[in-house]
Amino acid sequence: MKVACIAGARPNFMKIAPILEAMKPHSNLEPLLVHTGQHYDYQMSGVFFKELEIPEPDVYLGVGSASHAVQTAKIMMAFEETTLEHKPDLVLVVGDVNSTMACALVASKLHIPIAHVEAGIRSFDRTMPEEINRIVTDAIADYLFPPSDFGRENLLREGIAADKITVVGDVMIDTLFKFRPRAEQTTILADLALKPKSYALMTLHRPANVDVKENLVAILDAIEQIQKRIPIVFSIHPRTKSRVESFGLNDRVASMTNLKIIDPVGYYQFLNLMINAKLALTDSGGMQEETTVLNIPCLTIRDSTERPETVEIGTNTLVGSDTNLILSEATKALDGKGKSGTYPEMWDGHAAERIVQALANL
Repeated sequence: MKVACIAGARPNFMKIAPILEAMKPHSNLEPLLVHTGQHYDYQMSGVFFKELEIPEPDVYLGVGSASHAVQTAKIMMAFEETTLEHKPDLVLVVGDVNSTMACALVASKLHIPIAHVEAGIRSFDRTMPEEINRIVTDAIADYLFPPSDFGRENLLREGIAADKITVVGDVMIDTLFKFRPRAEQTTILADLALKPKSYALMTLHRPANVDVKENLVAILDAIEQIQKRIPIVFSIHPRTKSRVESFGLNDRVASMTNLKIIDPVGYYQFLNLMINAKLALTDSGGMQEETTVLNIPCLTIRDSTERPETVEIGTNTLVGSDTNLILSEATKALDGKGKSGTYPEMWDGHAAERIVQALANL
């Protein structure tokens, strides 16, 4: 069975890596790795292929950056040509980026079965582009692999047949467990003059936070106070860097002497920073899962999450862009009163094996 495995953006690479690895012992599965090029520069793509031991893509679509509509259309046009040429028996998509939905749509119209890894997760916030991508992909997928029972219940409520759904766990955690020893060998802490548990780690990139000046200022108001107490390592996304400049906030940010701004780093380095952080502040989906497994208090700068297990049983707290709420929850964490928790039983590092076994059984 030829399986077209789709990867488009940085979060996809961490999810597709363990699946490709798990396919190796199965002679009846032939992976065809398709990189759409949604993320394309070295720090957002190339370094992840190298560190996560992902083979060179069989097909590189090279779509690049554009608006959601244009990017989705370009992926669909390019991937249709790929499917007609390579004739996959199954299209496997992961996550919720534009590449996920675009390739699923193409497969559906060409009557090629679709498997969706990380199915069923919902924020119930349709202002998020990712939410639309999830809903559409799940509606047309033939095999749905949610990371936990939360995802399964969402799918059942939406009318998805139970026999299409298999709870498998979280492939992001497979990658974390596999590469943690290598991550801990990196010198990133020494390079940044940091000591374990003596700093906070922050990422910020969602349009609701960085494209709206009032929200970005409210977040910076909180960060300005927090960095007076503990150094904050801010791995700045290109989008966020651009907005800080266009909103005239460069001087404000530069005045925060305990805010260490770094460009995006490789997976090993970032994982080491996360493992050793005392607190995480983020609007990323993956970090909510990873910090929960690592038992690190995480403040999610969003009003909703598609990963409720990280809030209900994990270490995650939703704070939105509310300056006072961010400050109060950060103070709790820095005082040793942050959330401690656990994580779903199937987040055990073997999700990819379950997915591939299900595909092999087809």
